[in-house]
Amino acid sequence: MAEAEHAAGAKSAPVVIKKYANRRLYNTATSSYVTLDHLSQMVKENTDFVVYDAKTGDDITRQVLTQIIVEEEGKGQHLLPISFLRQLIGFYGDSLQSVVPQYLEHSMKSFTQNQERMRDYMQSTFGFNPFAQFEEVGKQNVAMLERAMKMFTPFAGATPGEAKPADRPGADNPTIDELKRKLDELQSRLNEIGKPDSK
Repeated sequence: MAEAEHAAGAKSAPVVIKKYANRRLYNTATSSYVTLDHLSQMVKENTDFVVYDAKTGDDITRQVLTQIIVEEEGKGQHLLPISFLRQLIGFYGDSLQSVVPQYLEHSMKSFTQNQERMRDYMQSTFGFNPFAQFEEVGKQNVAMLERAMKMFTPFAGATPGEAKPADRPGADNPTIDELKRKLDELQSRLNEIGKPDSK
C-alpha cells in the first residue's frame, strides 16, 4: 500500500526544467534540452512542470510561462484582448493587486470546467458555429460595398444591376437584431453556468 502511494506521489511530481545562463532549457526527466514550444506542448498535455534557474535555484516558472504566452501572441495567436492587457497592467501596484490572481484563476477554472457544456449549448442554441453567421454578414457587406463602388467607377467594365435575392442582406439570413438576441441568451446561460452552485 505504501509503495503504491509512493509511486502515485512520484508520478504526480512535476517535471523539473532547468534554465541555464545561455537561455537553454534542460528537461531533467528526459535528460534533453527543450524549447518553449516543447513546454507549451507539455502544458497542453497537462504535464505539470516547474522551471528553476540553474545557477540560483530560483523558481522562474511564472516568467517562463509568461514568455510562452508572449511567443504565442507573437505568432498571431491572439488570445488576450488589448483592453484586457491594459486593465491587467493597470492593476499592478493597485490596492486590489493581491485579489486579481485568485479572481483570474477562479474564472479560468470555471471556464475550463464548463467548456464542454458551453460548446454543447452553443451548438444547440445556434445549430452551428455562431461566428459563421458574422462571417457571412461580413461577406455580404463587402459584396454590397463592391457593387456600390462599381456604380461610381466608370471603368468597372460592367453596369450594376439589380441585386439577386440571395445577395440582399436579410434574405434567408438572420438579422443583426436576432443575432444580438441569441448572443444575449448565450451570455445569460454562461453566467448561470459559471455560478458555483450551478450543476
